[in-house]
Amino acid sequence: MTAVAPHPLAELLECPPEVGGLLTGSTQCIQFDVADVVFRQHESCRGLYVIVSGQFVRKAERLDTRLALGPARTGDLVELAAALGDGHHTYTLSAVSSGSLLLLPIDSLQLAFENYPPLRMHLLEELAREVSRAYLTCCASRIMPRRRRSAAARAN
Repeated sequence: MTAVAPHPLAELLECPPEVGGLLTGSTQCIQFDVADVVFRQHESCRGLYVIVSGQFVRKAERLDTRLALGPARTGDLVELAAALGDGHHTYTLSAVSSGSLLLLPIDSLQLAFENYPPLRMHLLEELAREVSRAYLTCCASRIMPRRRRSAAARAN
């Protein structure tokens, strides 16, 4: 798991001062109350979110099944897939407690990618680590000891 551990946010967003200034100047702080929906699955992505305080939950619908994808906590970078991909949210994010998020607007993020392409690569690498962590967690939860068949059952 150490190979896929999340990298510090400061490292992921490390970029030249002019690009950093662009991102900092456009960042918005948004407050949420319990049960508020930050964004919904399939909506257009407004940007990249960083959780500042509070707890949030990720939920998705796949093949007519509702899935709880797990919590999002302070310091988490949220919805890299939508910000770096097709621009549509892959799950719904809701507040479990009062909290706040920073929003790096998508237009500013795109401009930062144009001005400093390594920034996009850093975030894509983090997305790959995120996917790997989710896969490892899923695999670990499915590992169950096999039951041995009795001698009588094997004989039949």
